[in-house]
Amino acid sequence: MVHKKDKEAKGSWVTYRPEIKLLDCTIRDGGLMNEHQFEDGFVKAVYETCIAAGIDYVELGYKASKKIFAPDKFGDWKYCDEDCIRRIVGDNSAPIKLSAMADAEKTDYHEDILPKEQSVFDVIRVATYIHQIPTAIDMIKDAHDKGYETTLNLMAISVVHDSDLAEALEVLVKTPVGTIYLVDSFGSLYSEQIRDLTLTYLDAVKGTGKEVGIHAHNNQQLAYANTIEALILGANRIDATINGMGRGAGNCSLELLLAFLKNPKFKLRPVLECIQKHFLPLRDKMEWGYRVPYMLTGMLNQHPRAAMTLRASKNPDDYVGFYDQLTEKE
Repeated sequence: MVHKKDKEAKGSWVTYRPEIKLLDCTIRDGGLMNEHQFEDGFVKAVYETCIAAGIDYVELGYKASKKIFAPDKFGDWKYCDEDCIRRIVGDNSAPIKLSAMADAEKTDYHEDILPKEQSVFDVIRVATYIHQIPTAIDMIKDAHDKGYETTLNLMAISVVHDSDLAEALEVLVKTPVGTIYLVDSFGSLYSEQIRDLTLTYLDAVKGTGKEVGIHAHNNQQLAYANTIEALILGANRIDATINGMGRGAGNCSLELLLAFLKNPKFKLRPVLECIQKHFLPLRDKMEWGYRVPYMLTGMLNQHPRAAMTLRASKNPDDYVGFYDQLTEKE
């Protein structure tokens, strides 16, 4: 029996779609848990692991404004200056493409994002909230005109009204952006919602040549399942991080995706080796991944900053007190 849902799927369990591209954002998203203060050896290990694993893109950090984020408080990967990146990748002679993220209203993009011929980066990913879209569009045009591939990560989609989303997508598909990402910033969405949103995004970009991407957070331990849901429906640009490292509860784990995807170019073993050598020792120095407080903010469709504050406090496991604090606001 063939179900309706099966007819909408873009492949079967014995096939693979070569158009699916993986982006590892371990250093960028993970840096939100340690002020982007990764040592060079760790960053290089992630970069080399992604190459060995056949990953298509690796994102090494932000292009953040030094006027807003003081350099004495953050590591190099908050700014991704050209000389810092080249310390790790040289001229990047490997087939992998390099990405940096630029937050709307937090990036001096006219000055800090160099023309492509002067940079080792290949992709600029603009992250924006719905109310910042006019700025984000200008950033997309700026990066495109400078010669970069571009993506637009529309954040906190779980709190965006359907009418606002429809209007935003209508405007965005008219820009030169290459991919529009569905971003579950709060880790609050369930598979049915991911399904509806993915189909909405796919319908919006139909006939434009643009791609749809998915960036999921793991507050309710659904990042992997939600990523697969979007992927099966036709999202071809997939974000993941090694060992799920990322802000708060973290992201879809790269190793899980590699175990799921059938494309023989992807290799799991290098990622497992990197986790064993570099990530397990780091667990003693920084925290990431699922914890009950992140589940609670995800359940309530709230930004995880309150949970992050709790985890950094003297009573990081006061789950009941934190639950009462959150629900008293309702």
